[in-house]
Amino acid sequence: MAEFDRSAIQDFGIDELVLMENAGLAIAHGARRLLGGDAVGKRIGVLVGKGNNGGDGLVAARHLRNWGARVDLLLAGDKADMRDLPAKHLEIAERMGAHPTGPESDLGGAHLLVDALLGYNLRGSPKEPLAGMIRRANASRKRILSVDIPSGLDASTGDPGDPCIVADTTITLGLPKVGFLAPGAKKYVGKLYLADISFPSLLYARCGQRENLFGQESLVRIW
Repeated sequence: MAEFDRSAIQDFGIDELVLMENAGLAIAHGARRLLGGDAVGKRIGVLVGKGNNGGDGLVAARHLRNWGARVDLLLAGDKADMRDLPAKHLEIAERMGAHPTGPESDLGGAHLLVDALLGYNLRGSPKEPLAGMIRRANASRKRILSVDIPSGLDASTGDPGDPCIVADTTITLGLPKVGFLAPGAKKYVGKLYLADISFPSLLYARCGQRENLFGQESLVRIW
């Protein structure tokens, strides 16, 4: 997956901002589907990490807000620590009227939580304040939609960290992660979908995927 990202950006010239926008839109469509096809009036809590996973969540939040949802942004840390692209999307969200809160904010009224804390580069167990947010999300008993991978799950081995998000649904981006095949990983992944975020078909062909995955749907059910 790291090579997919690198090649798309460097070899094909696809801007990382485009990939993030497409990823966030796919997550927003998945969230609306989980809400029965209508986001109007629904309260959605988006747990936002400082990296690109958090940026995907912020893009999703923007679309969901435009579709009539009440979106709460729960930041895992200080805004000053966010990477450039997520920080840009956070600025957009604030200009649209969003008021981000901290990691201890209330989750009680949410119809759905979007886990956009950690991506596929995680090694080891999540640290605070991420760990506390994961524990609170799991304890809330709300439905959780994970962006790309449940936060805390090792993408390569499938080993869960302590703690690890237990998702109802995961929308993975580009390629399914190898760790999803590990015994026990499905408990954390939940229902798994693969999203089309505009990676070139030539990249899929290099991996041996010759058939068009997204000819009919931009979200493909894996299990």
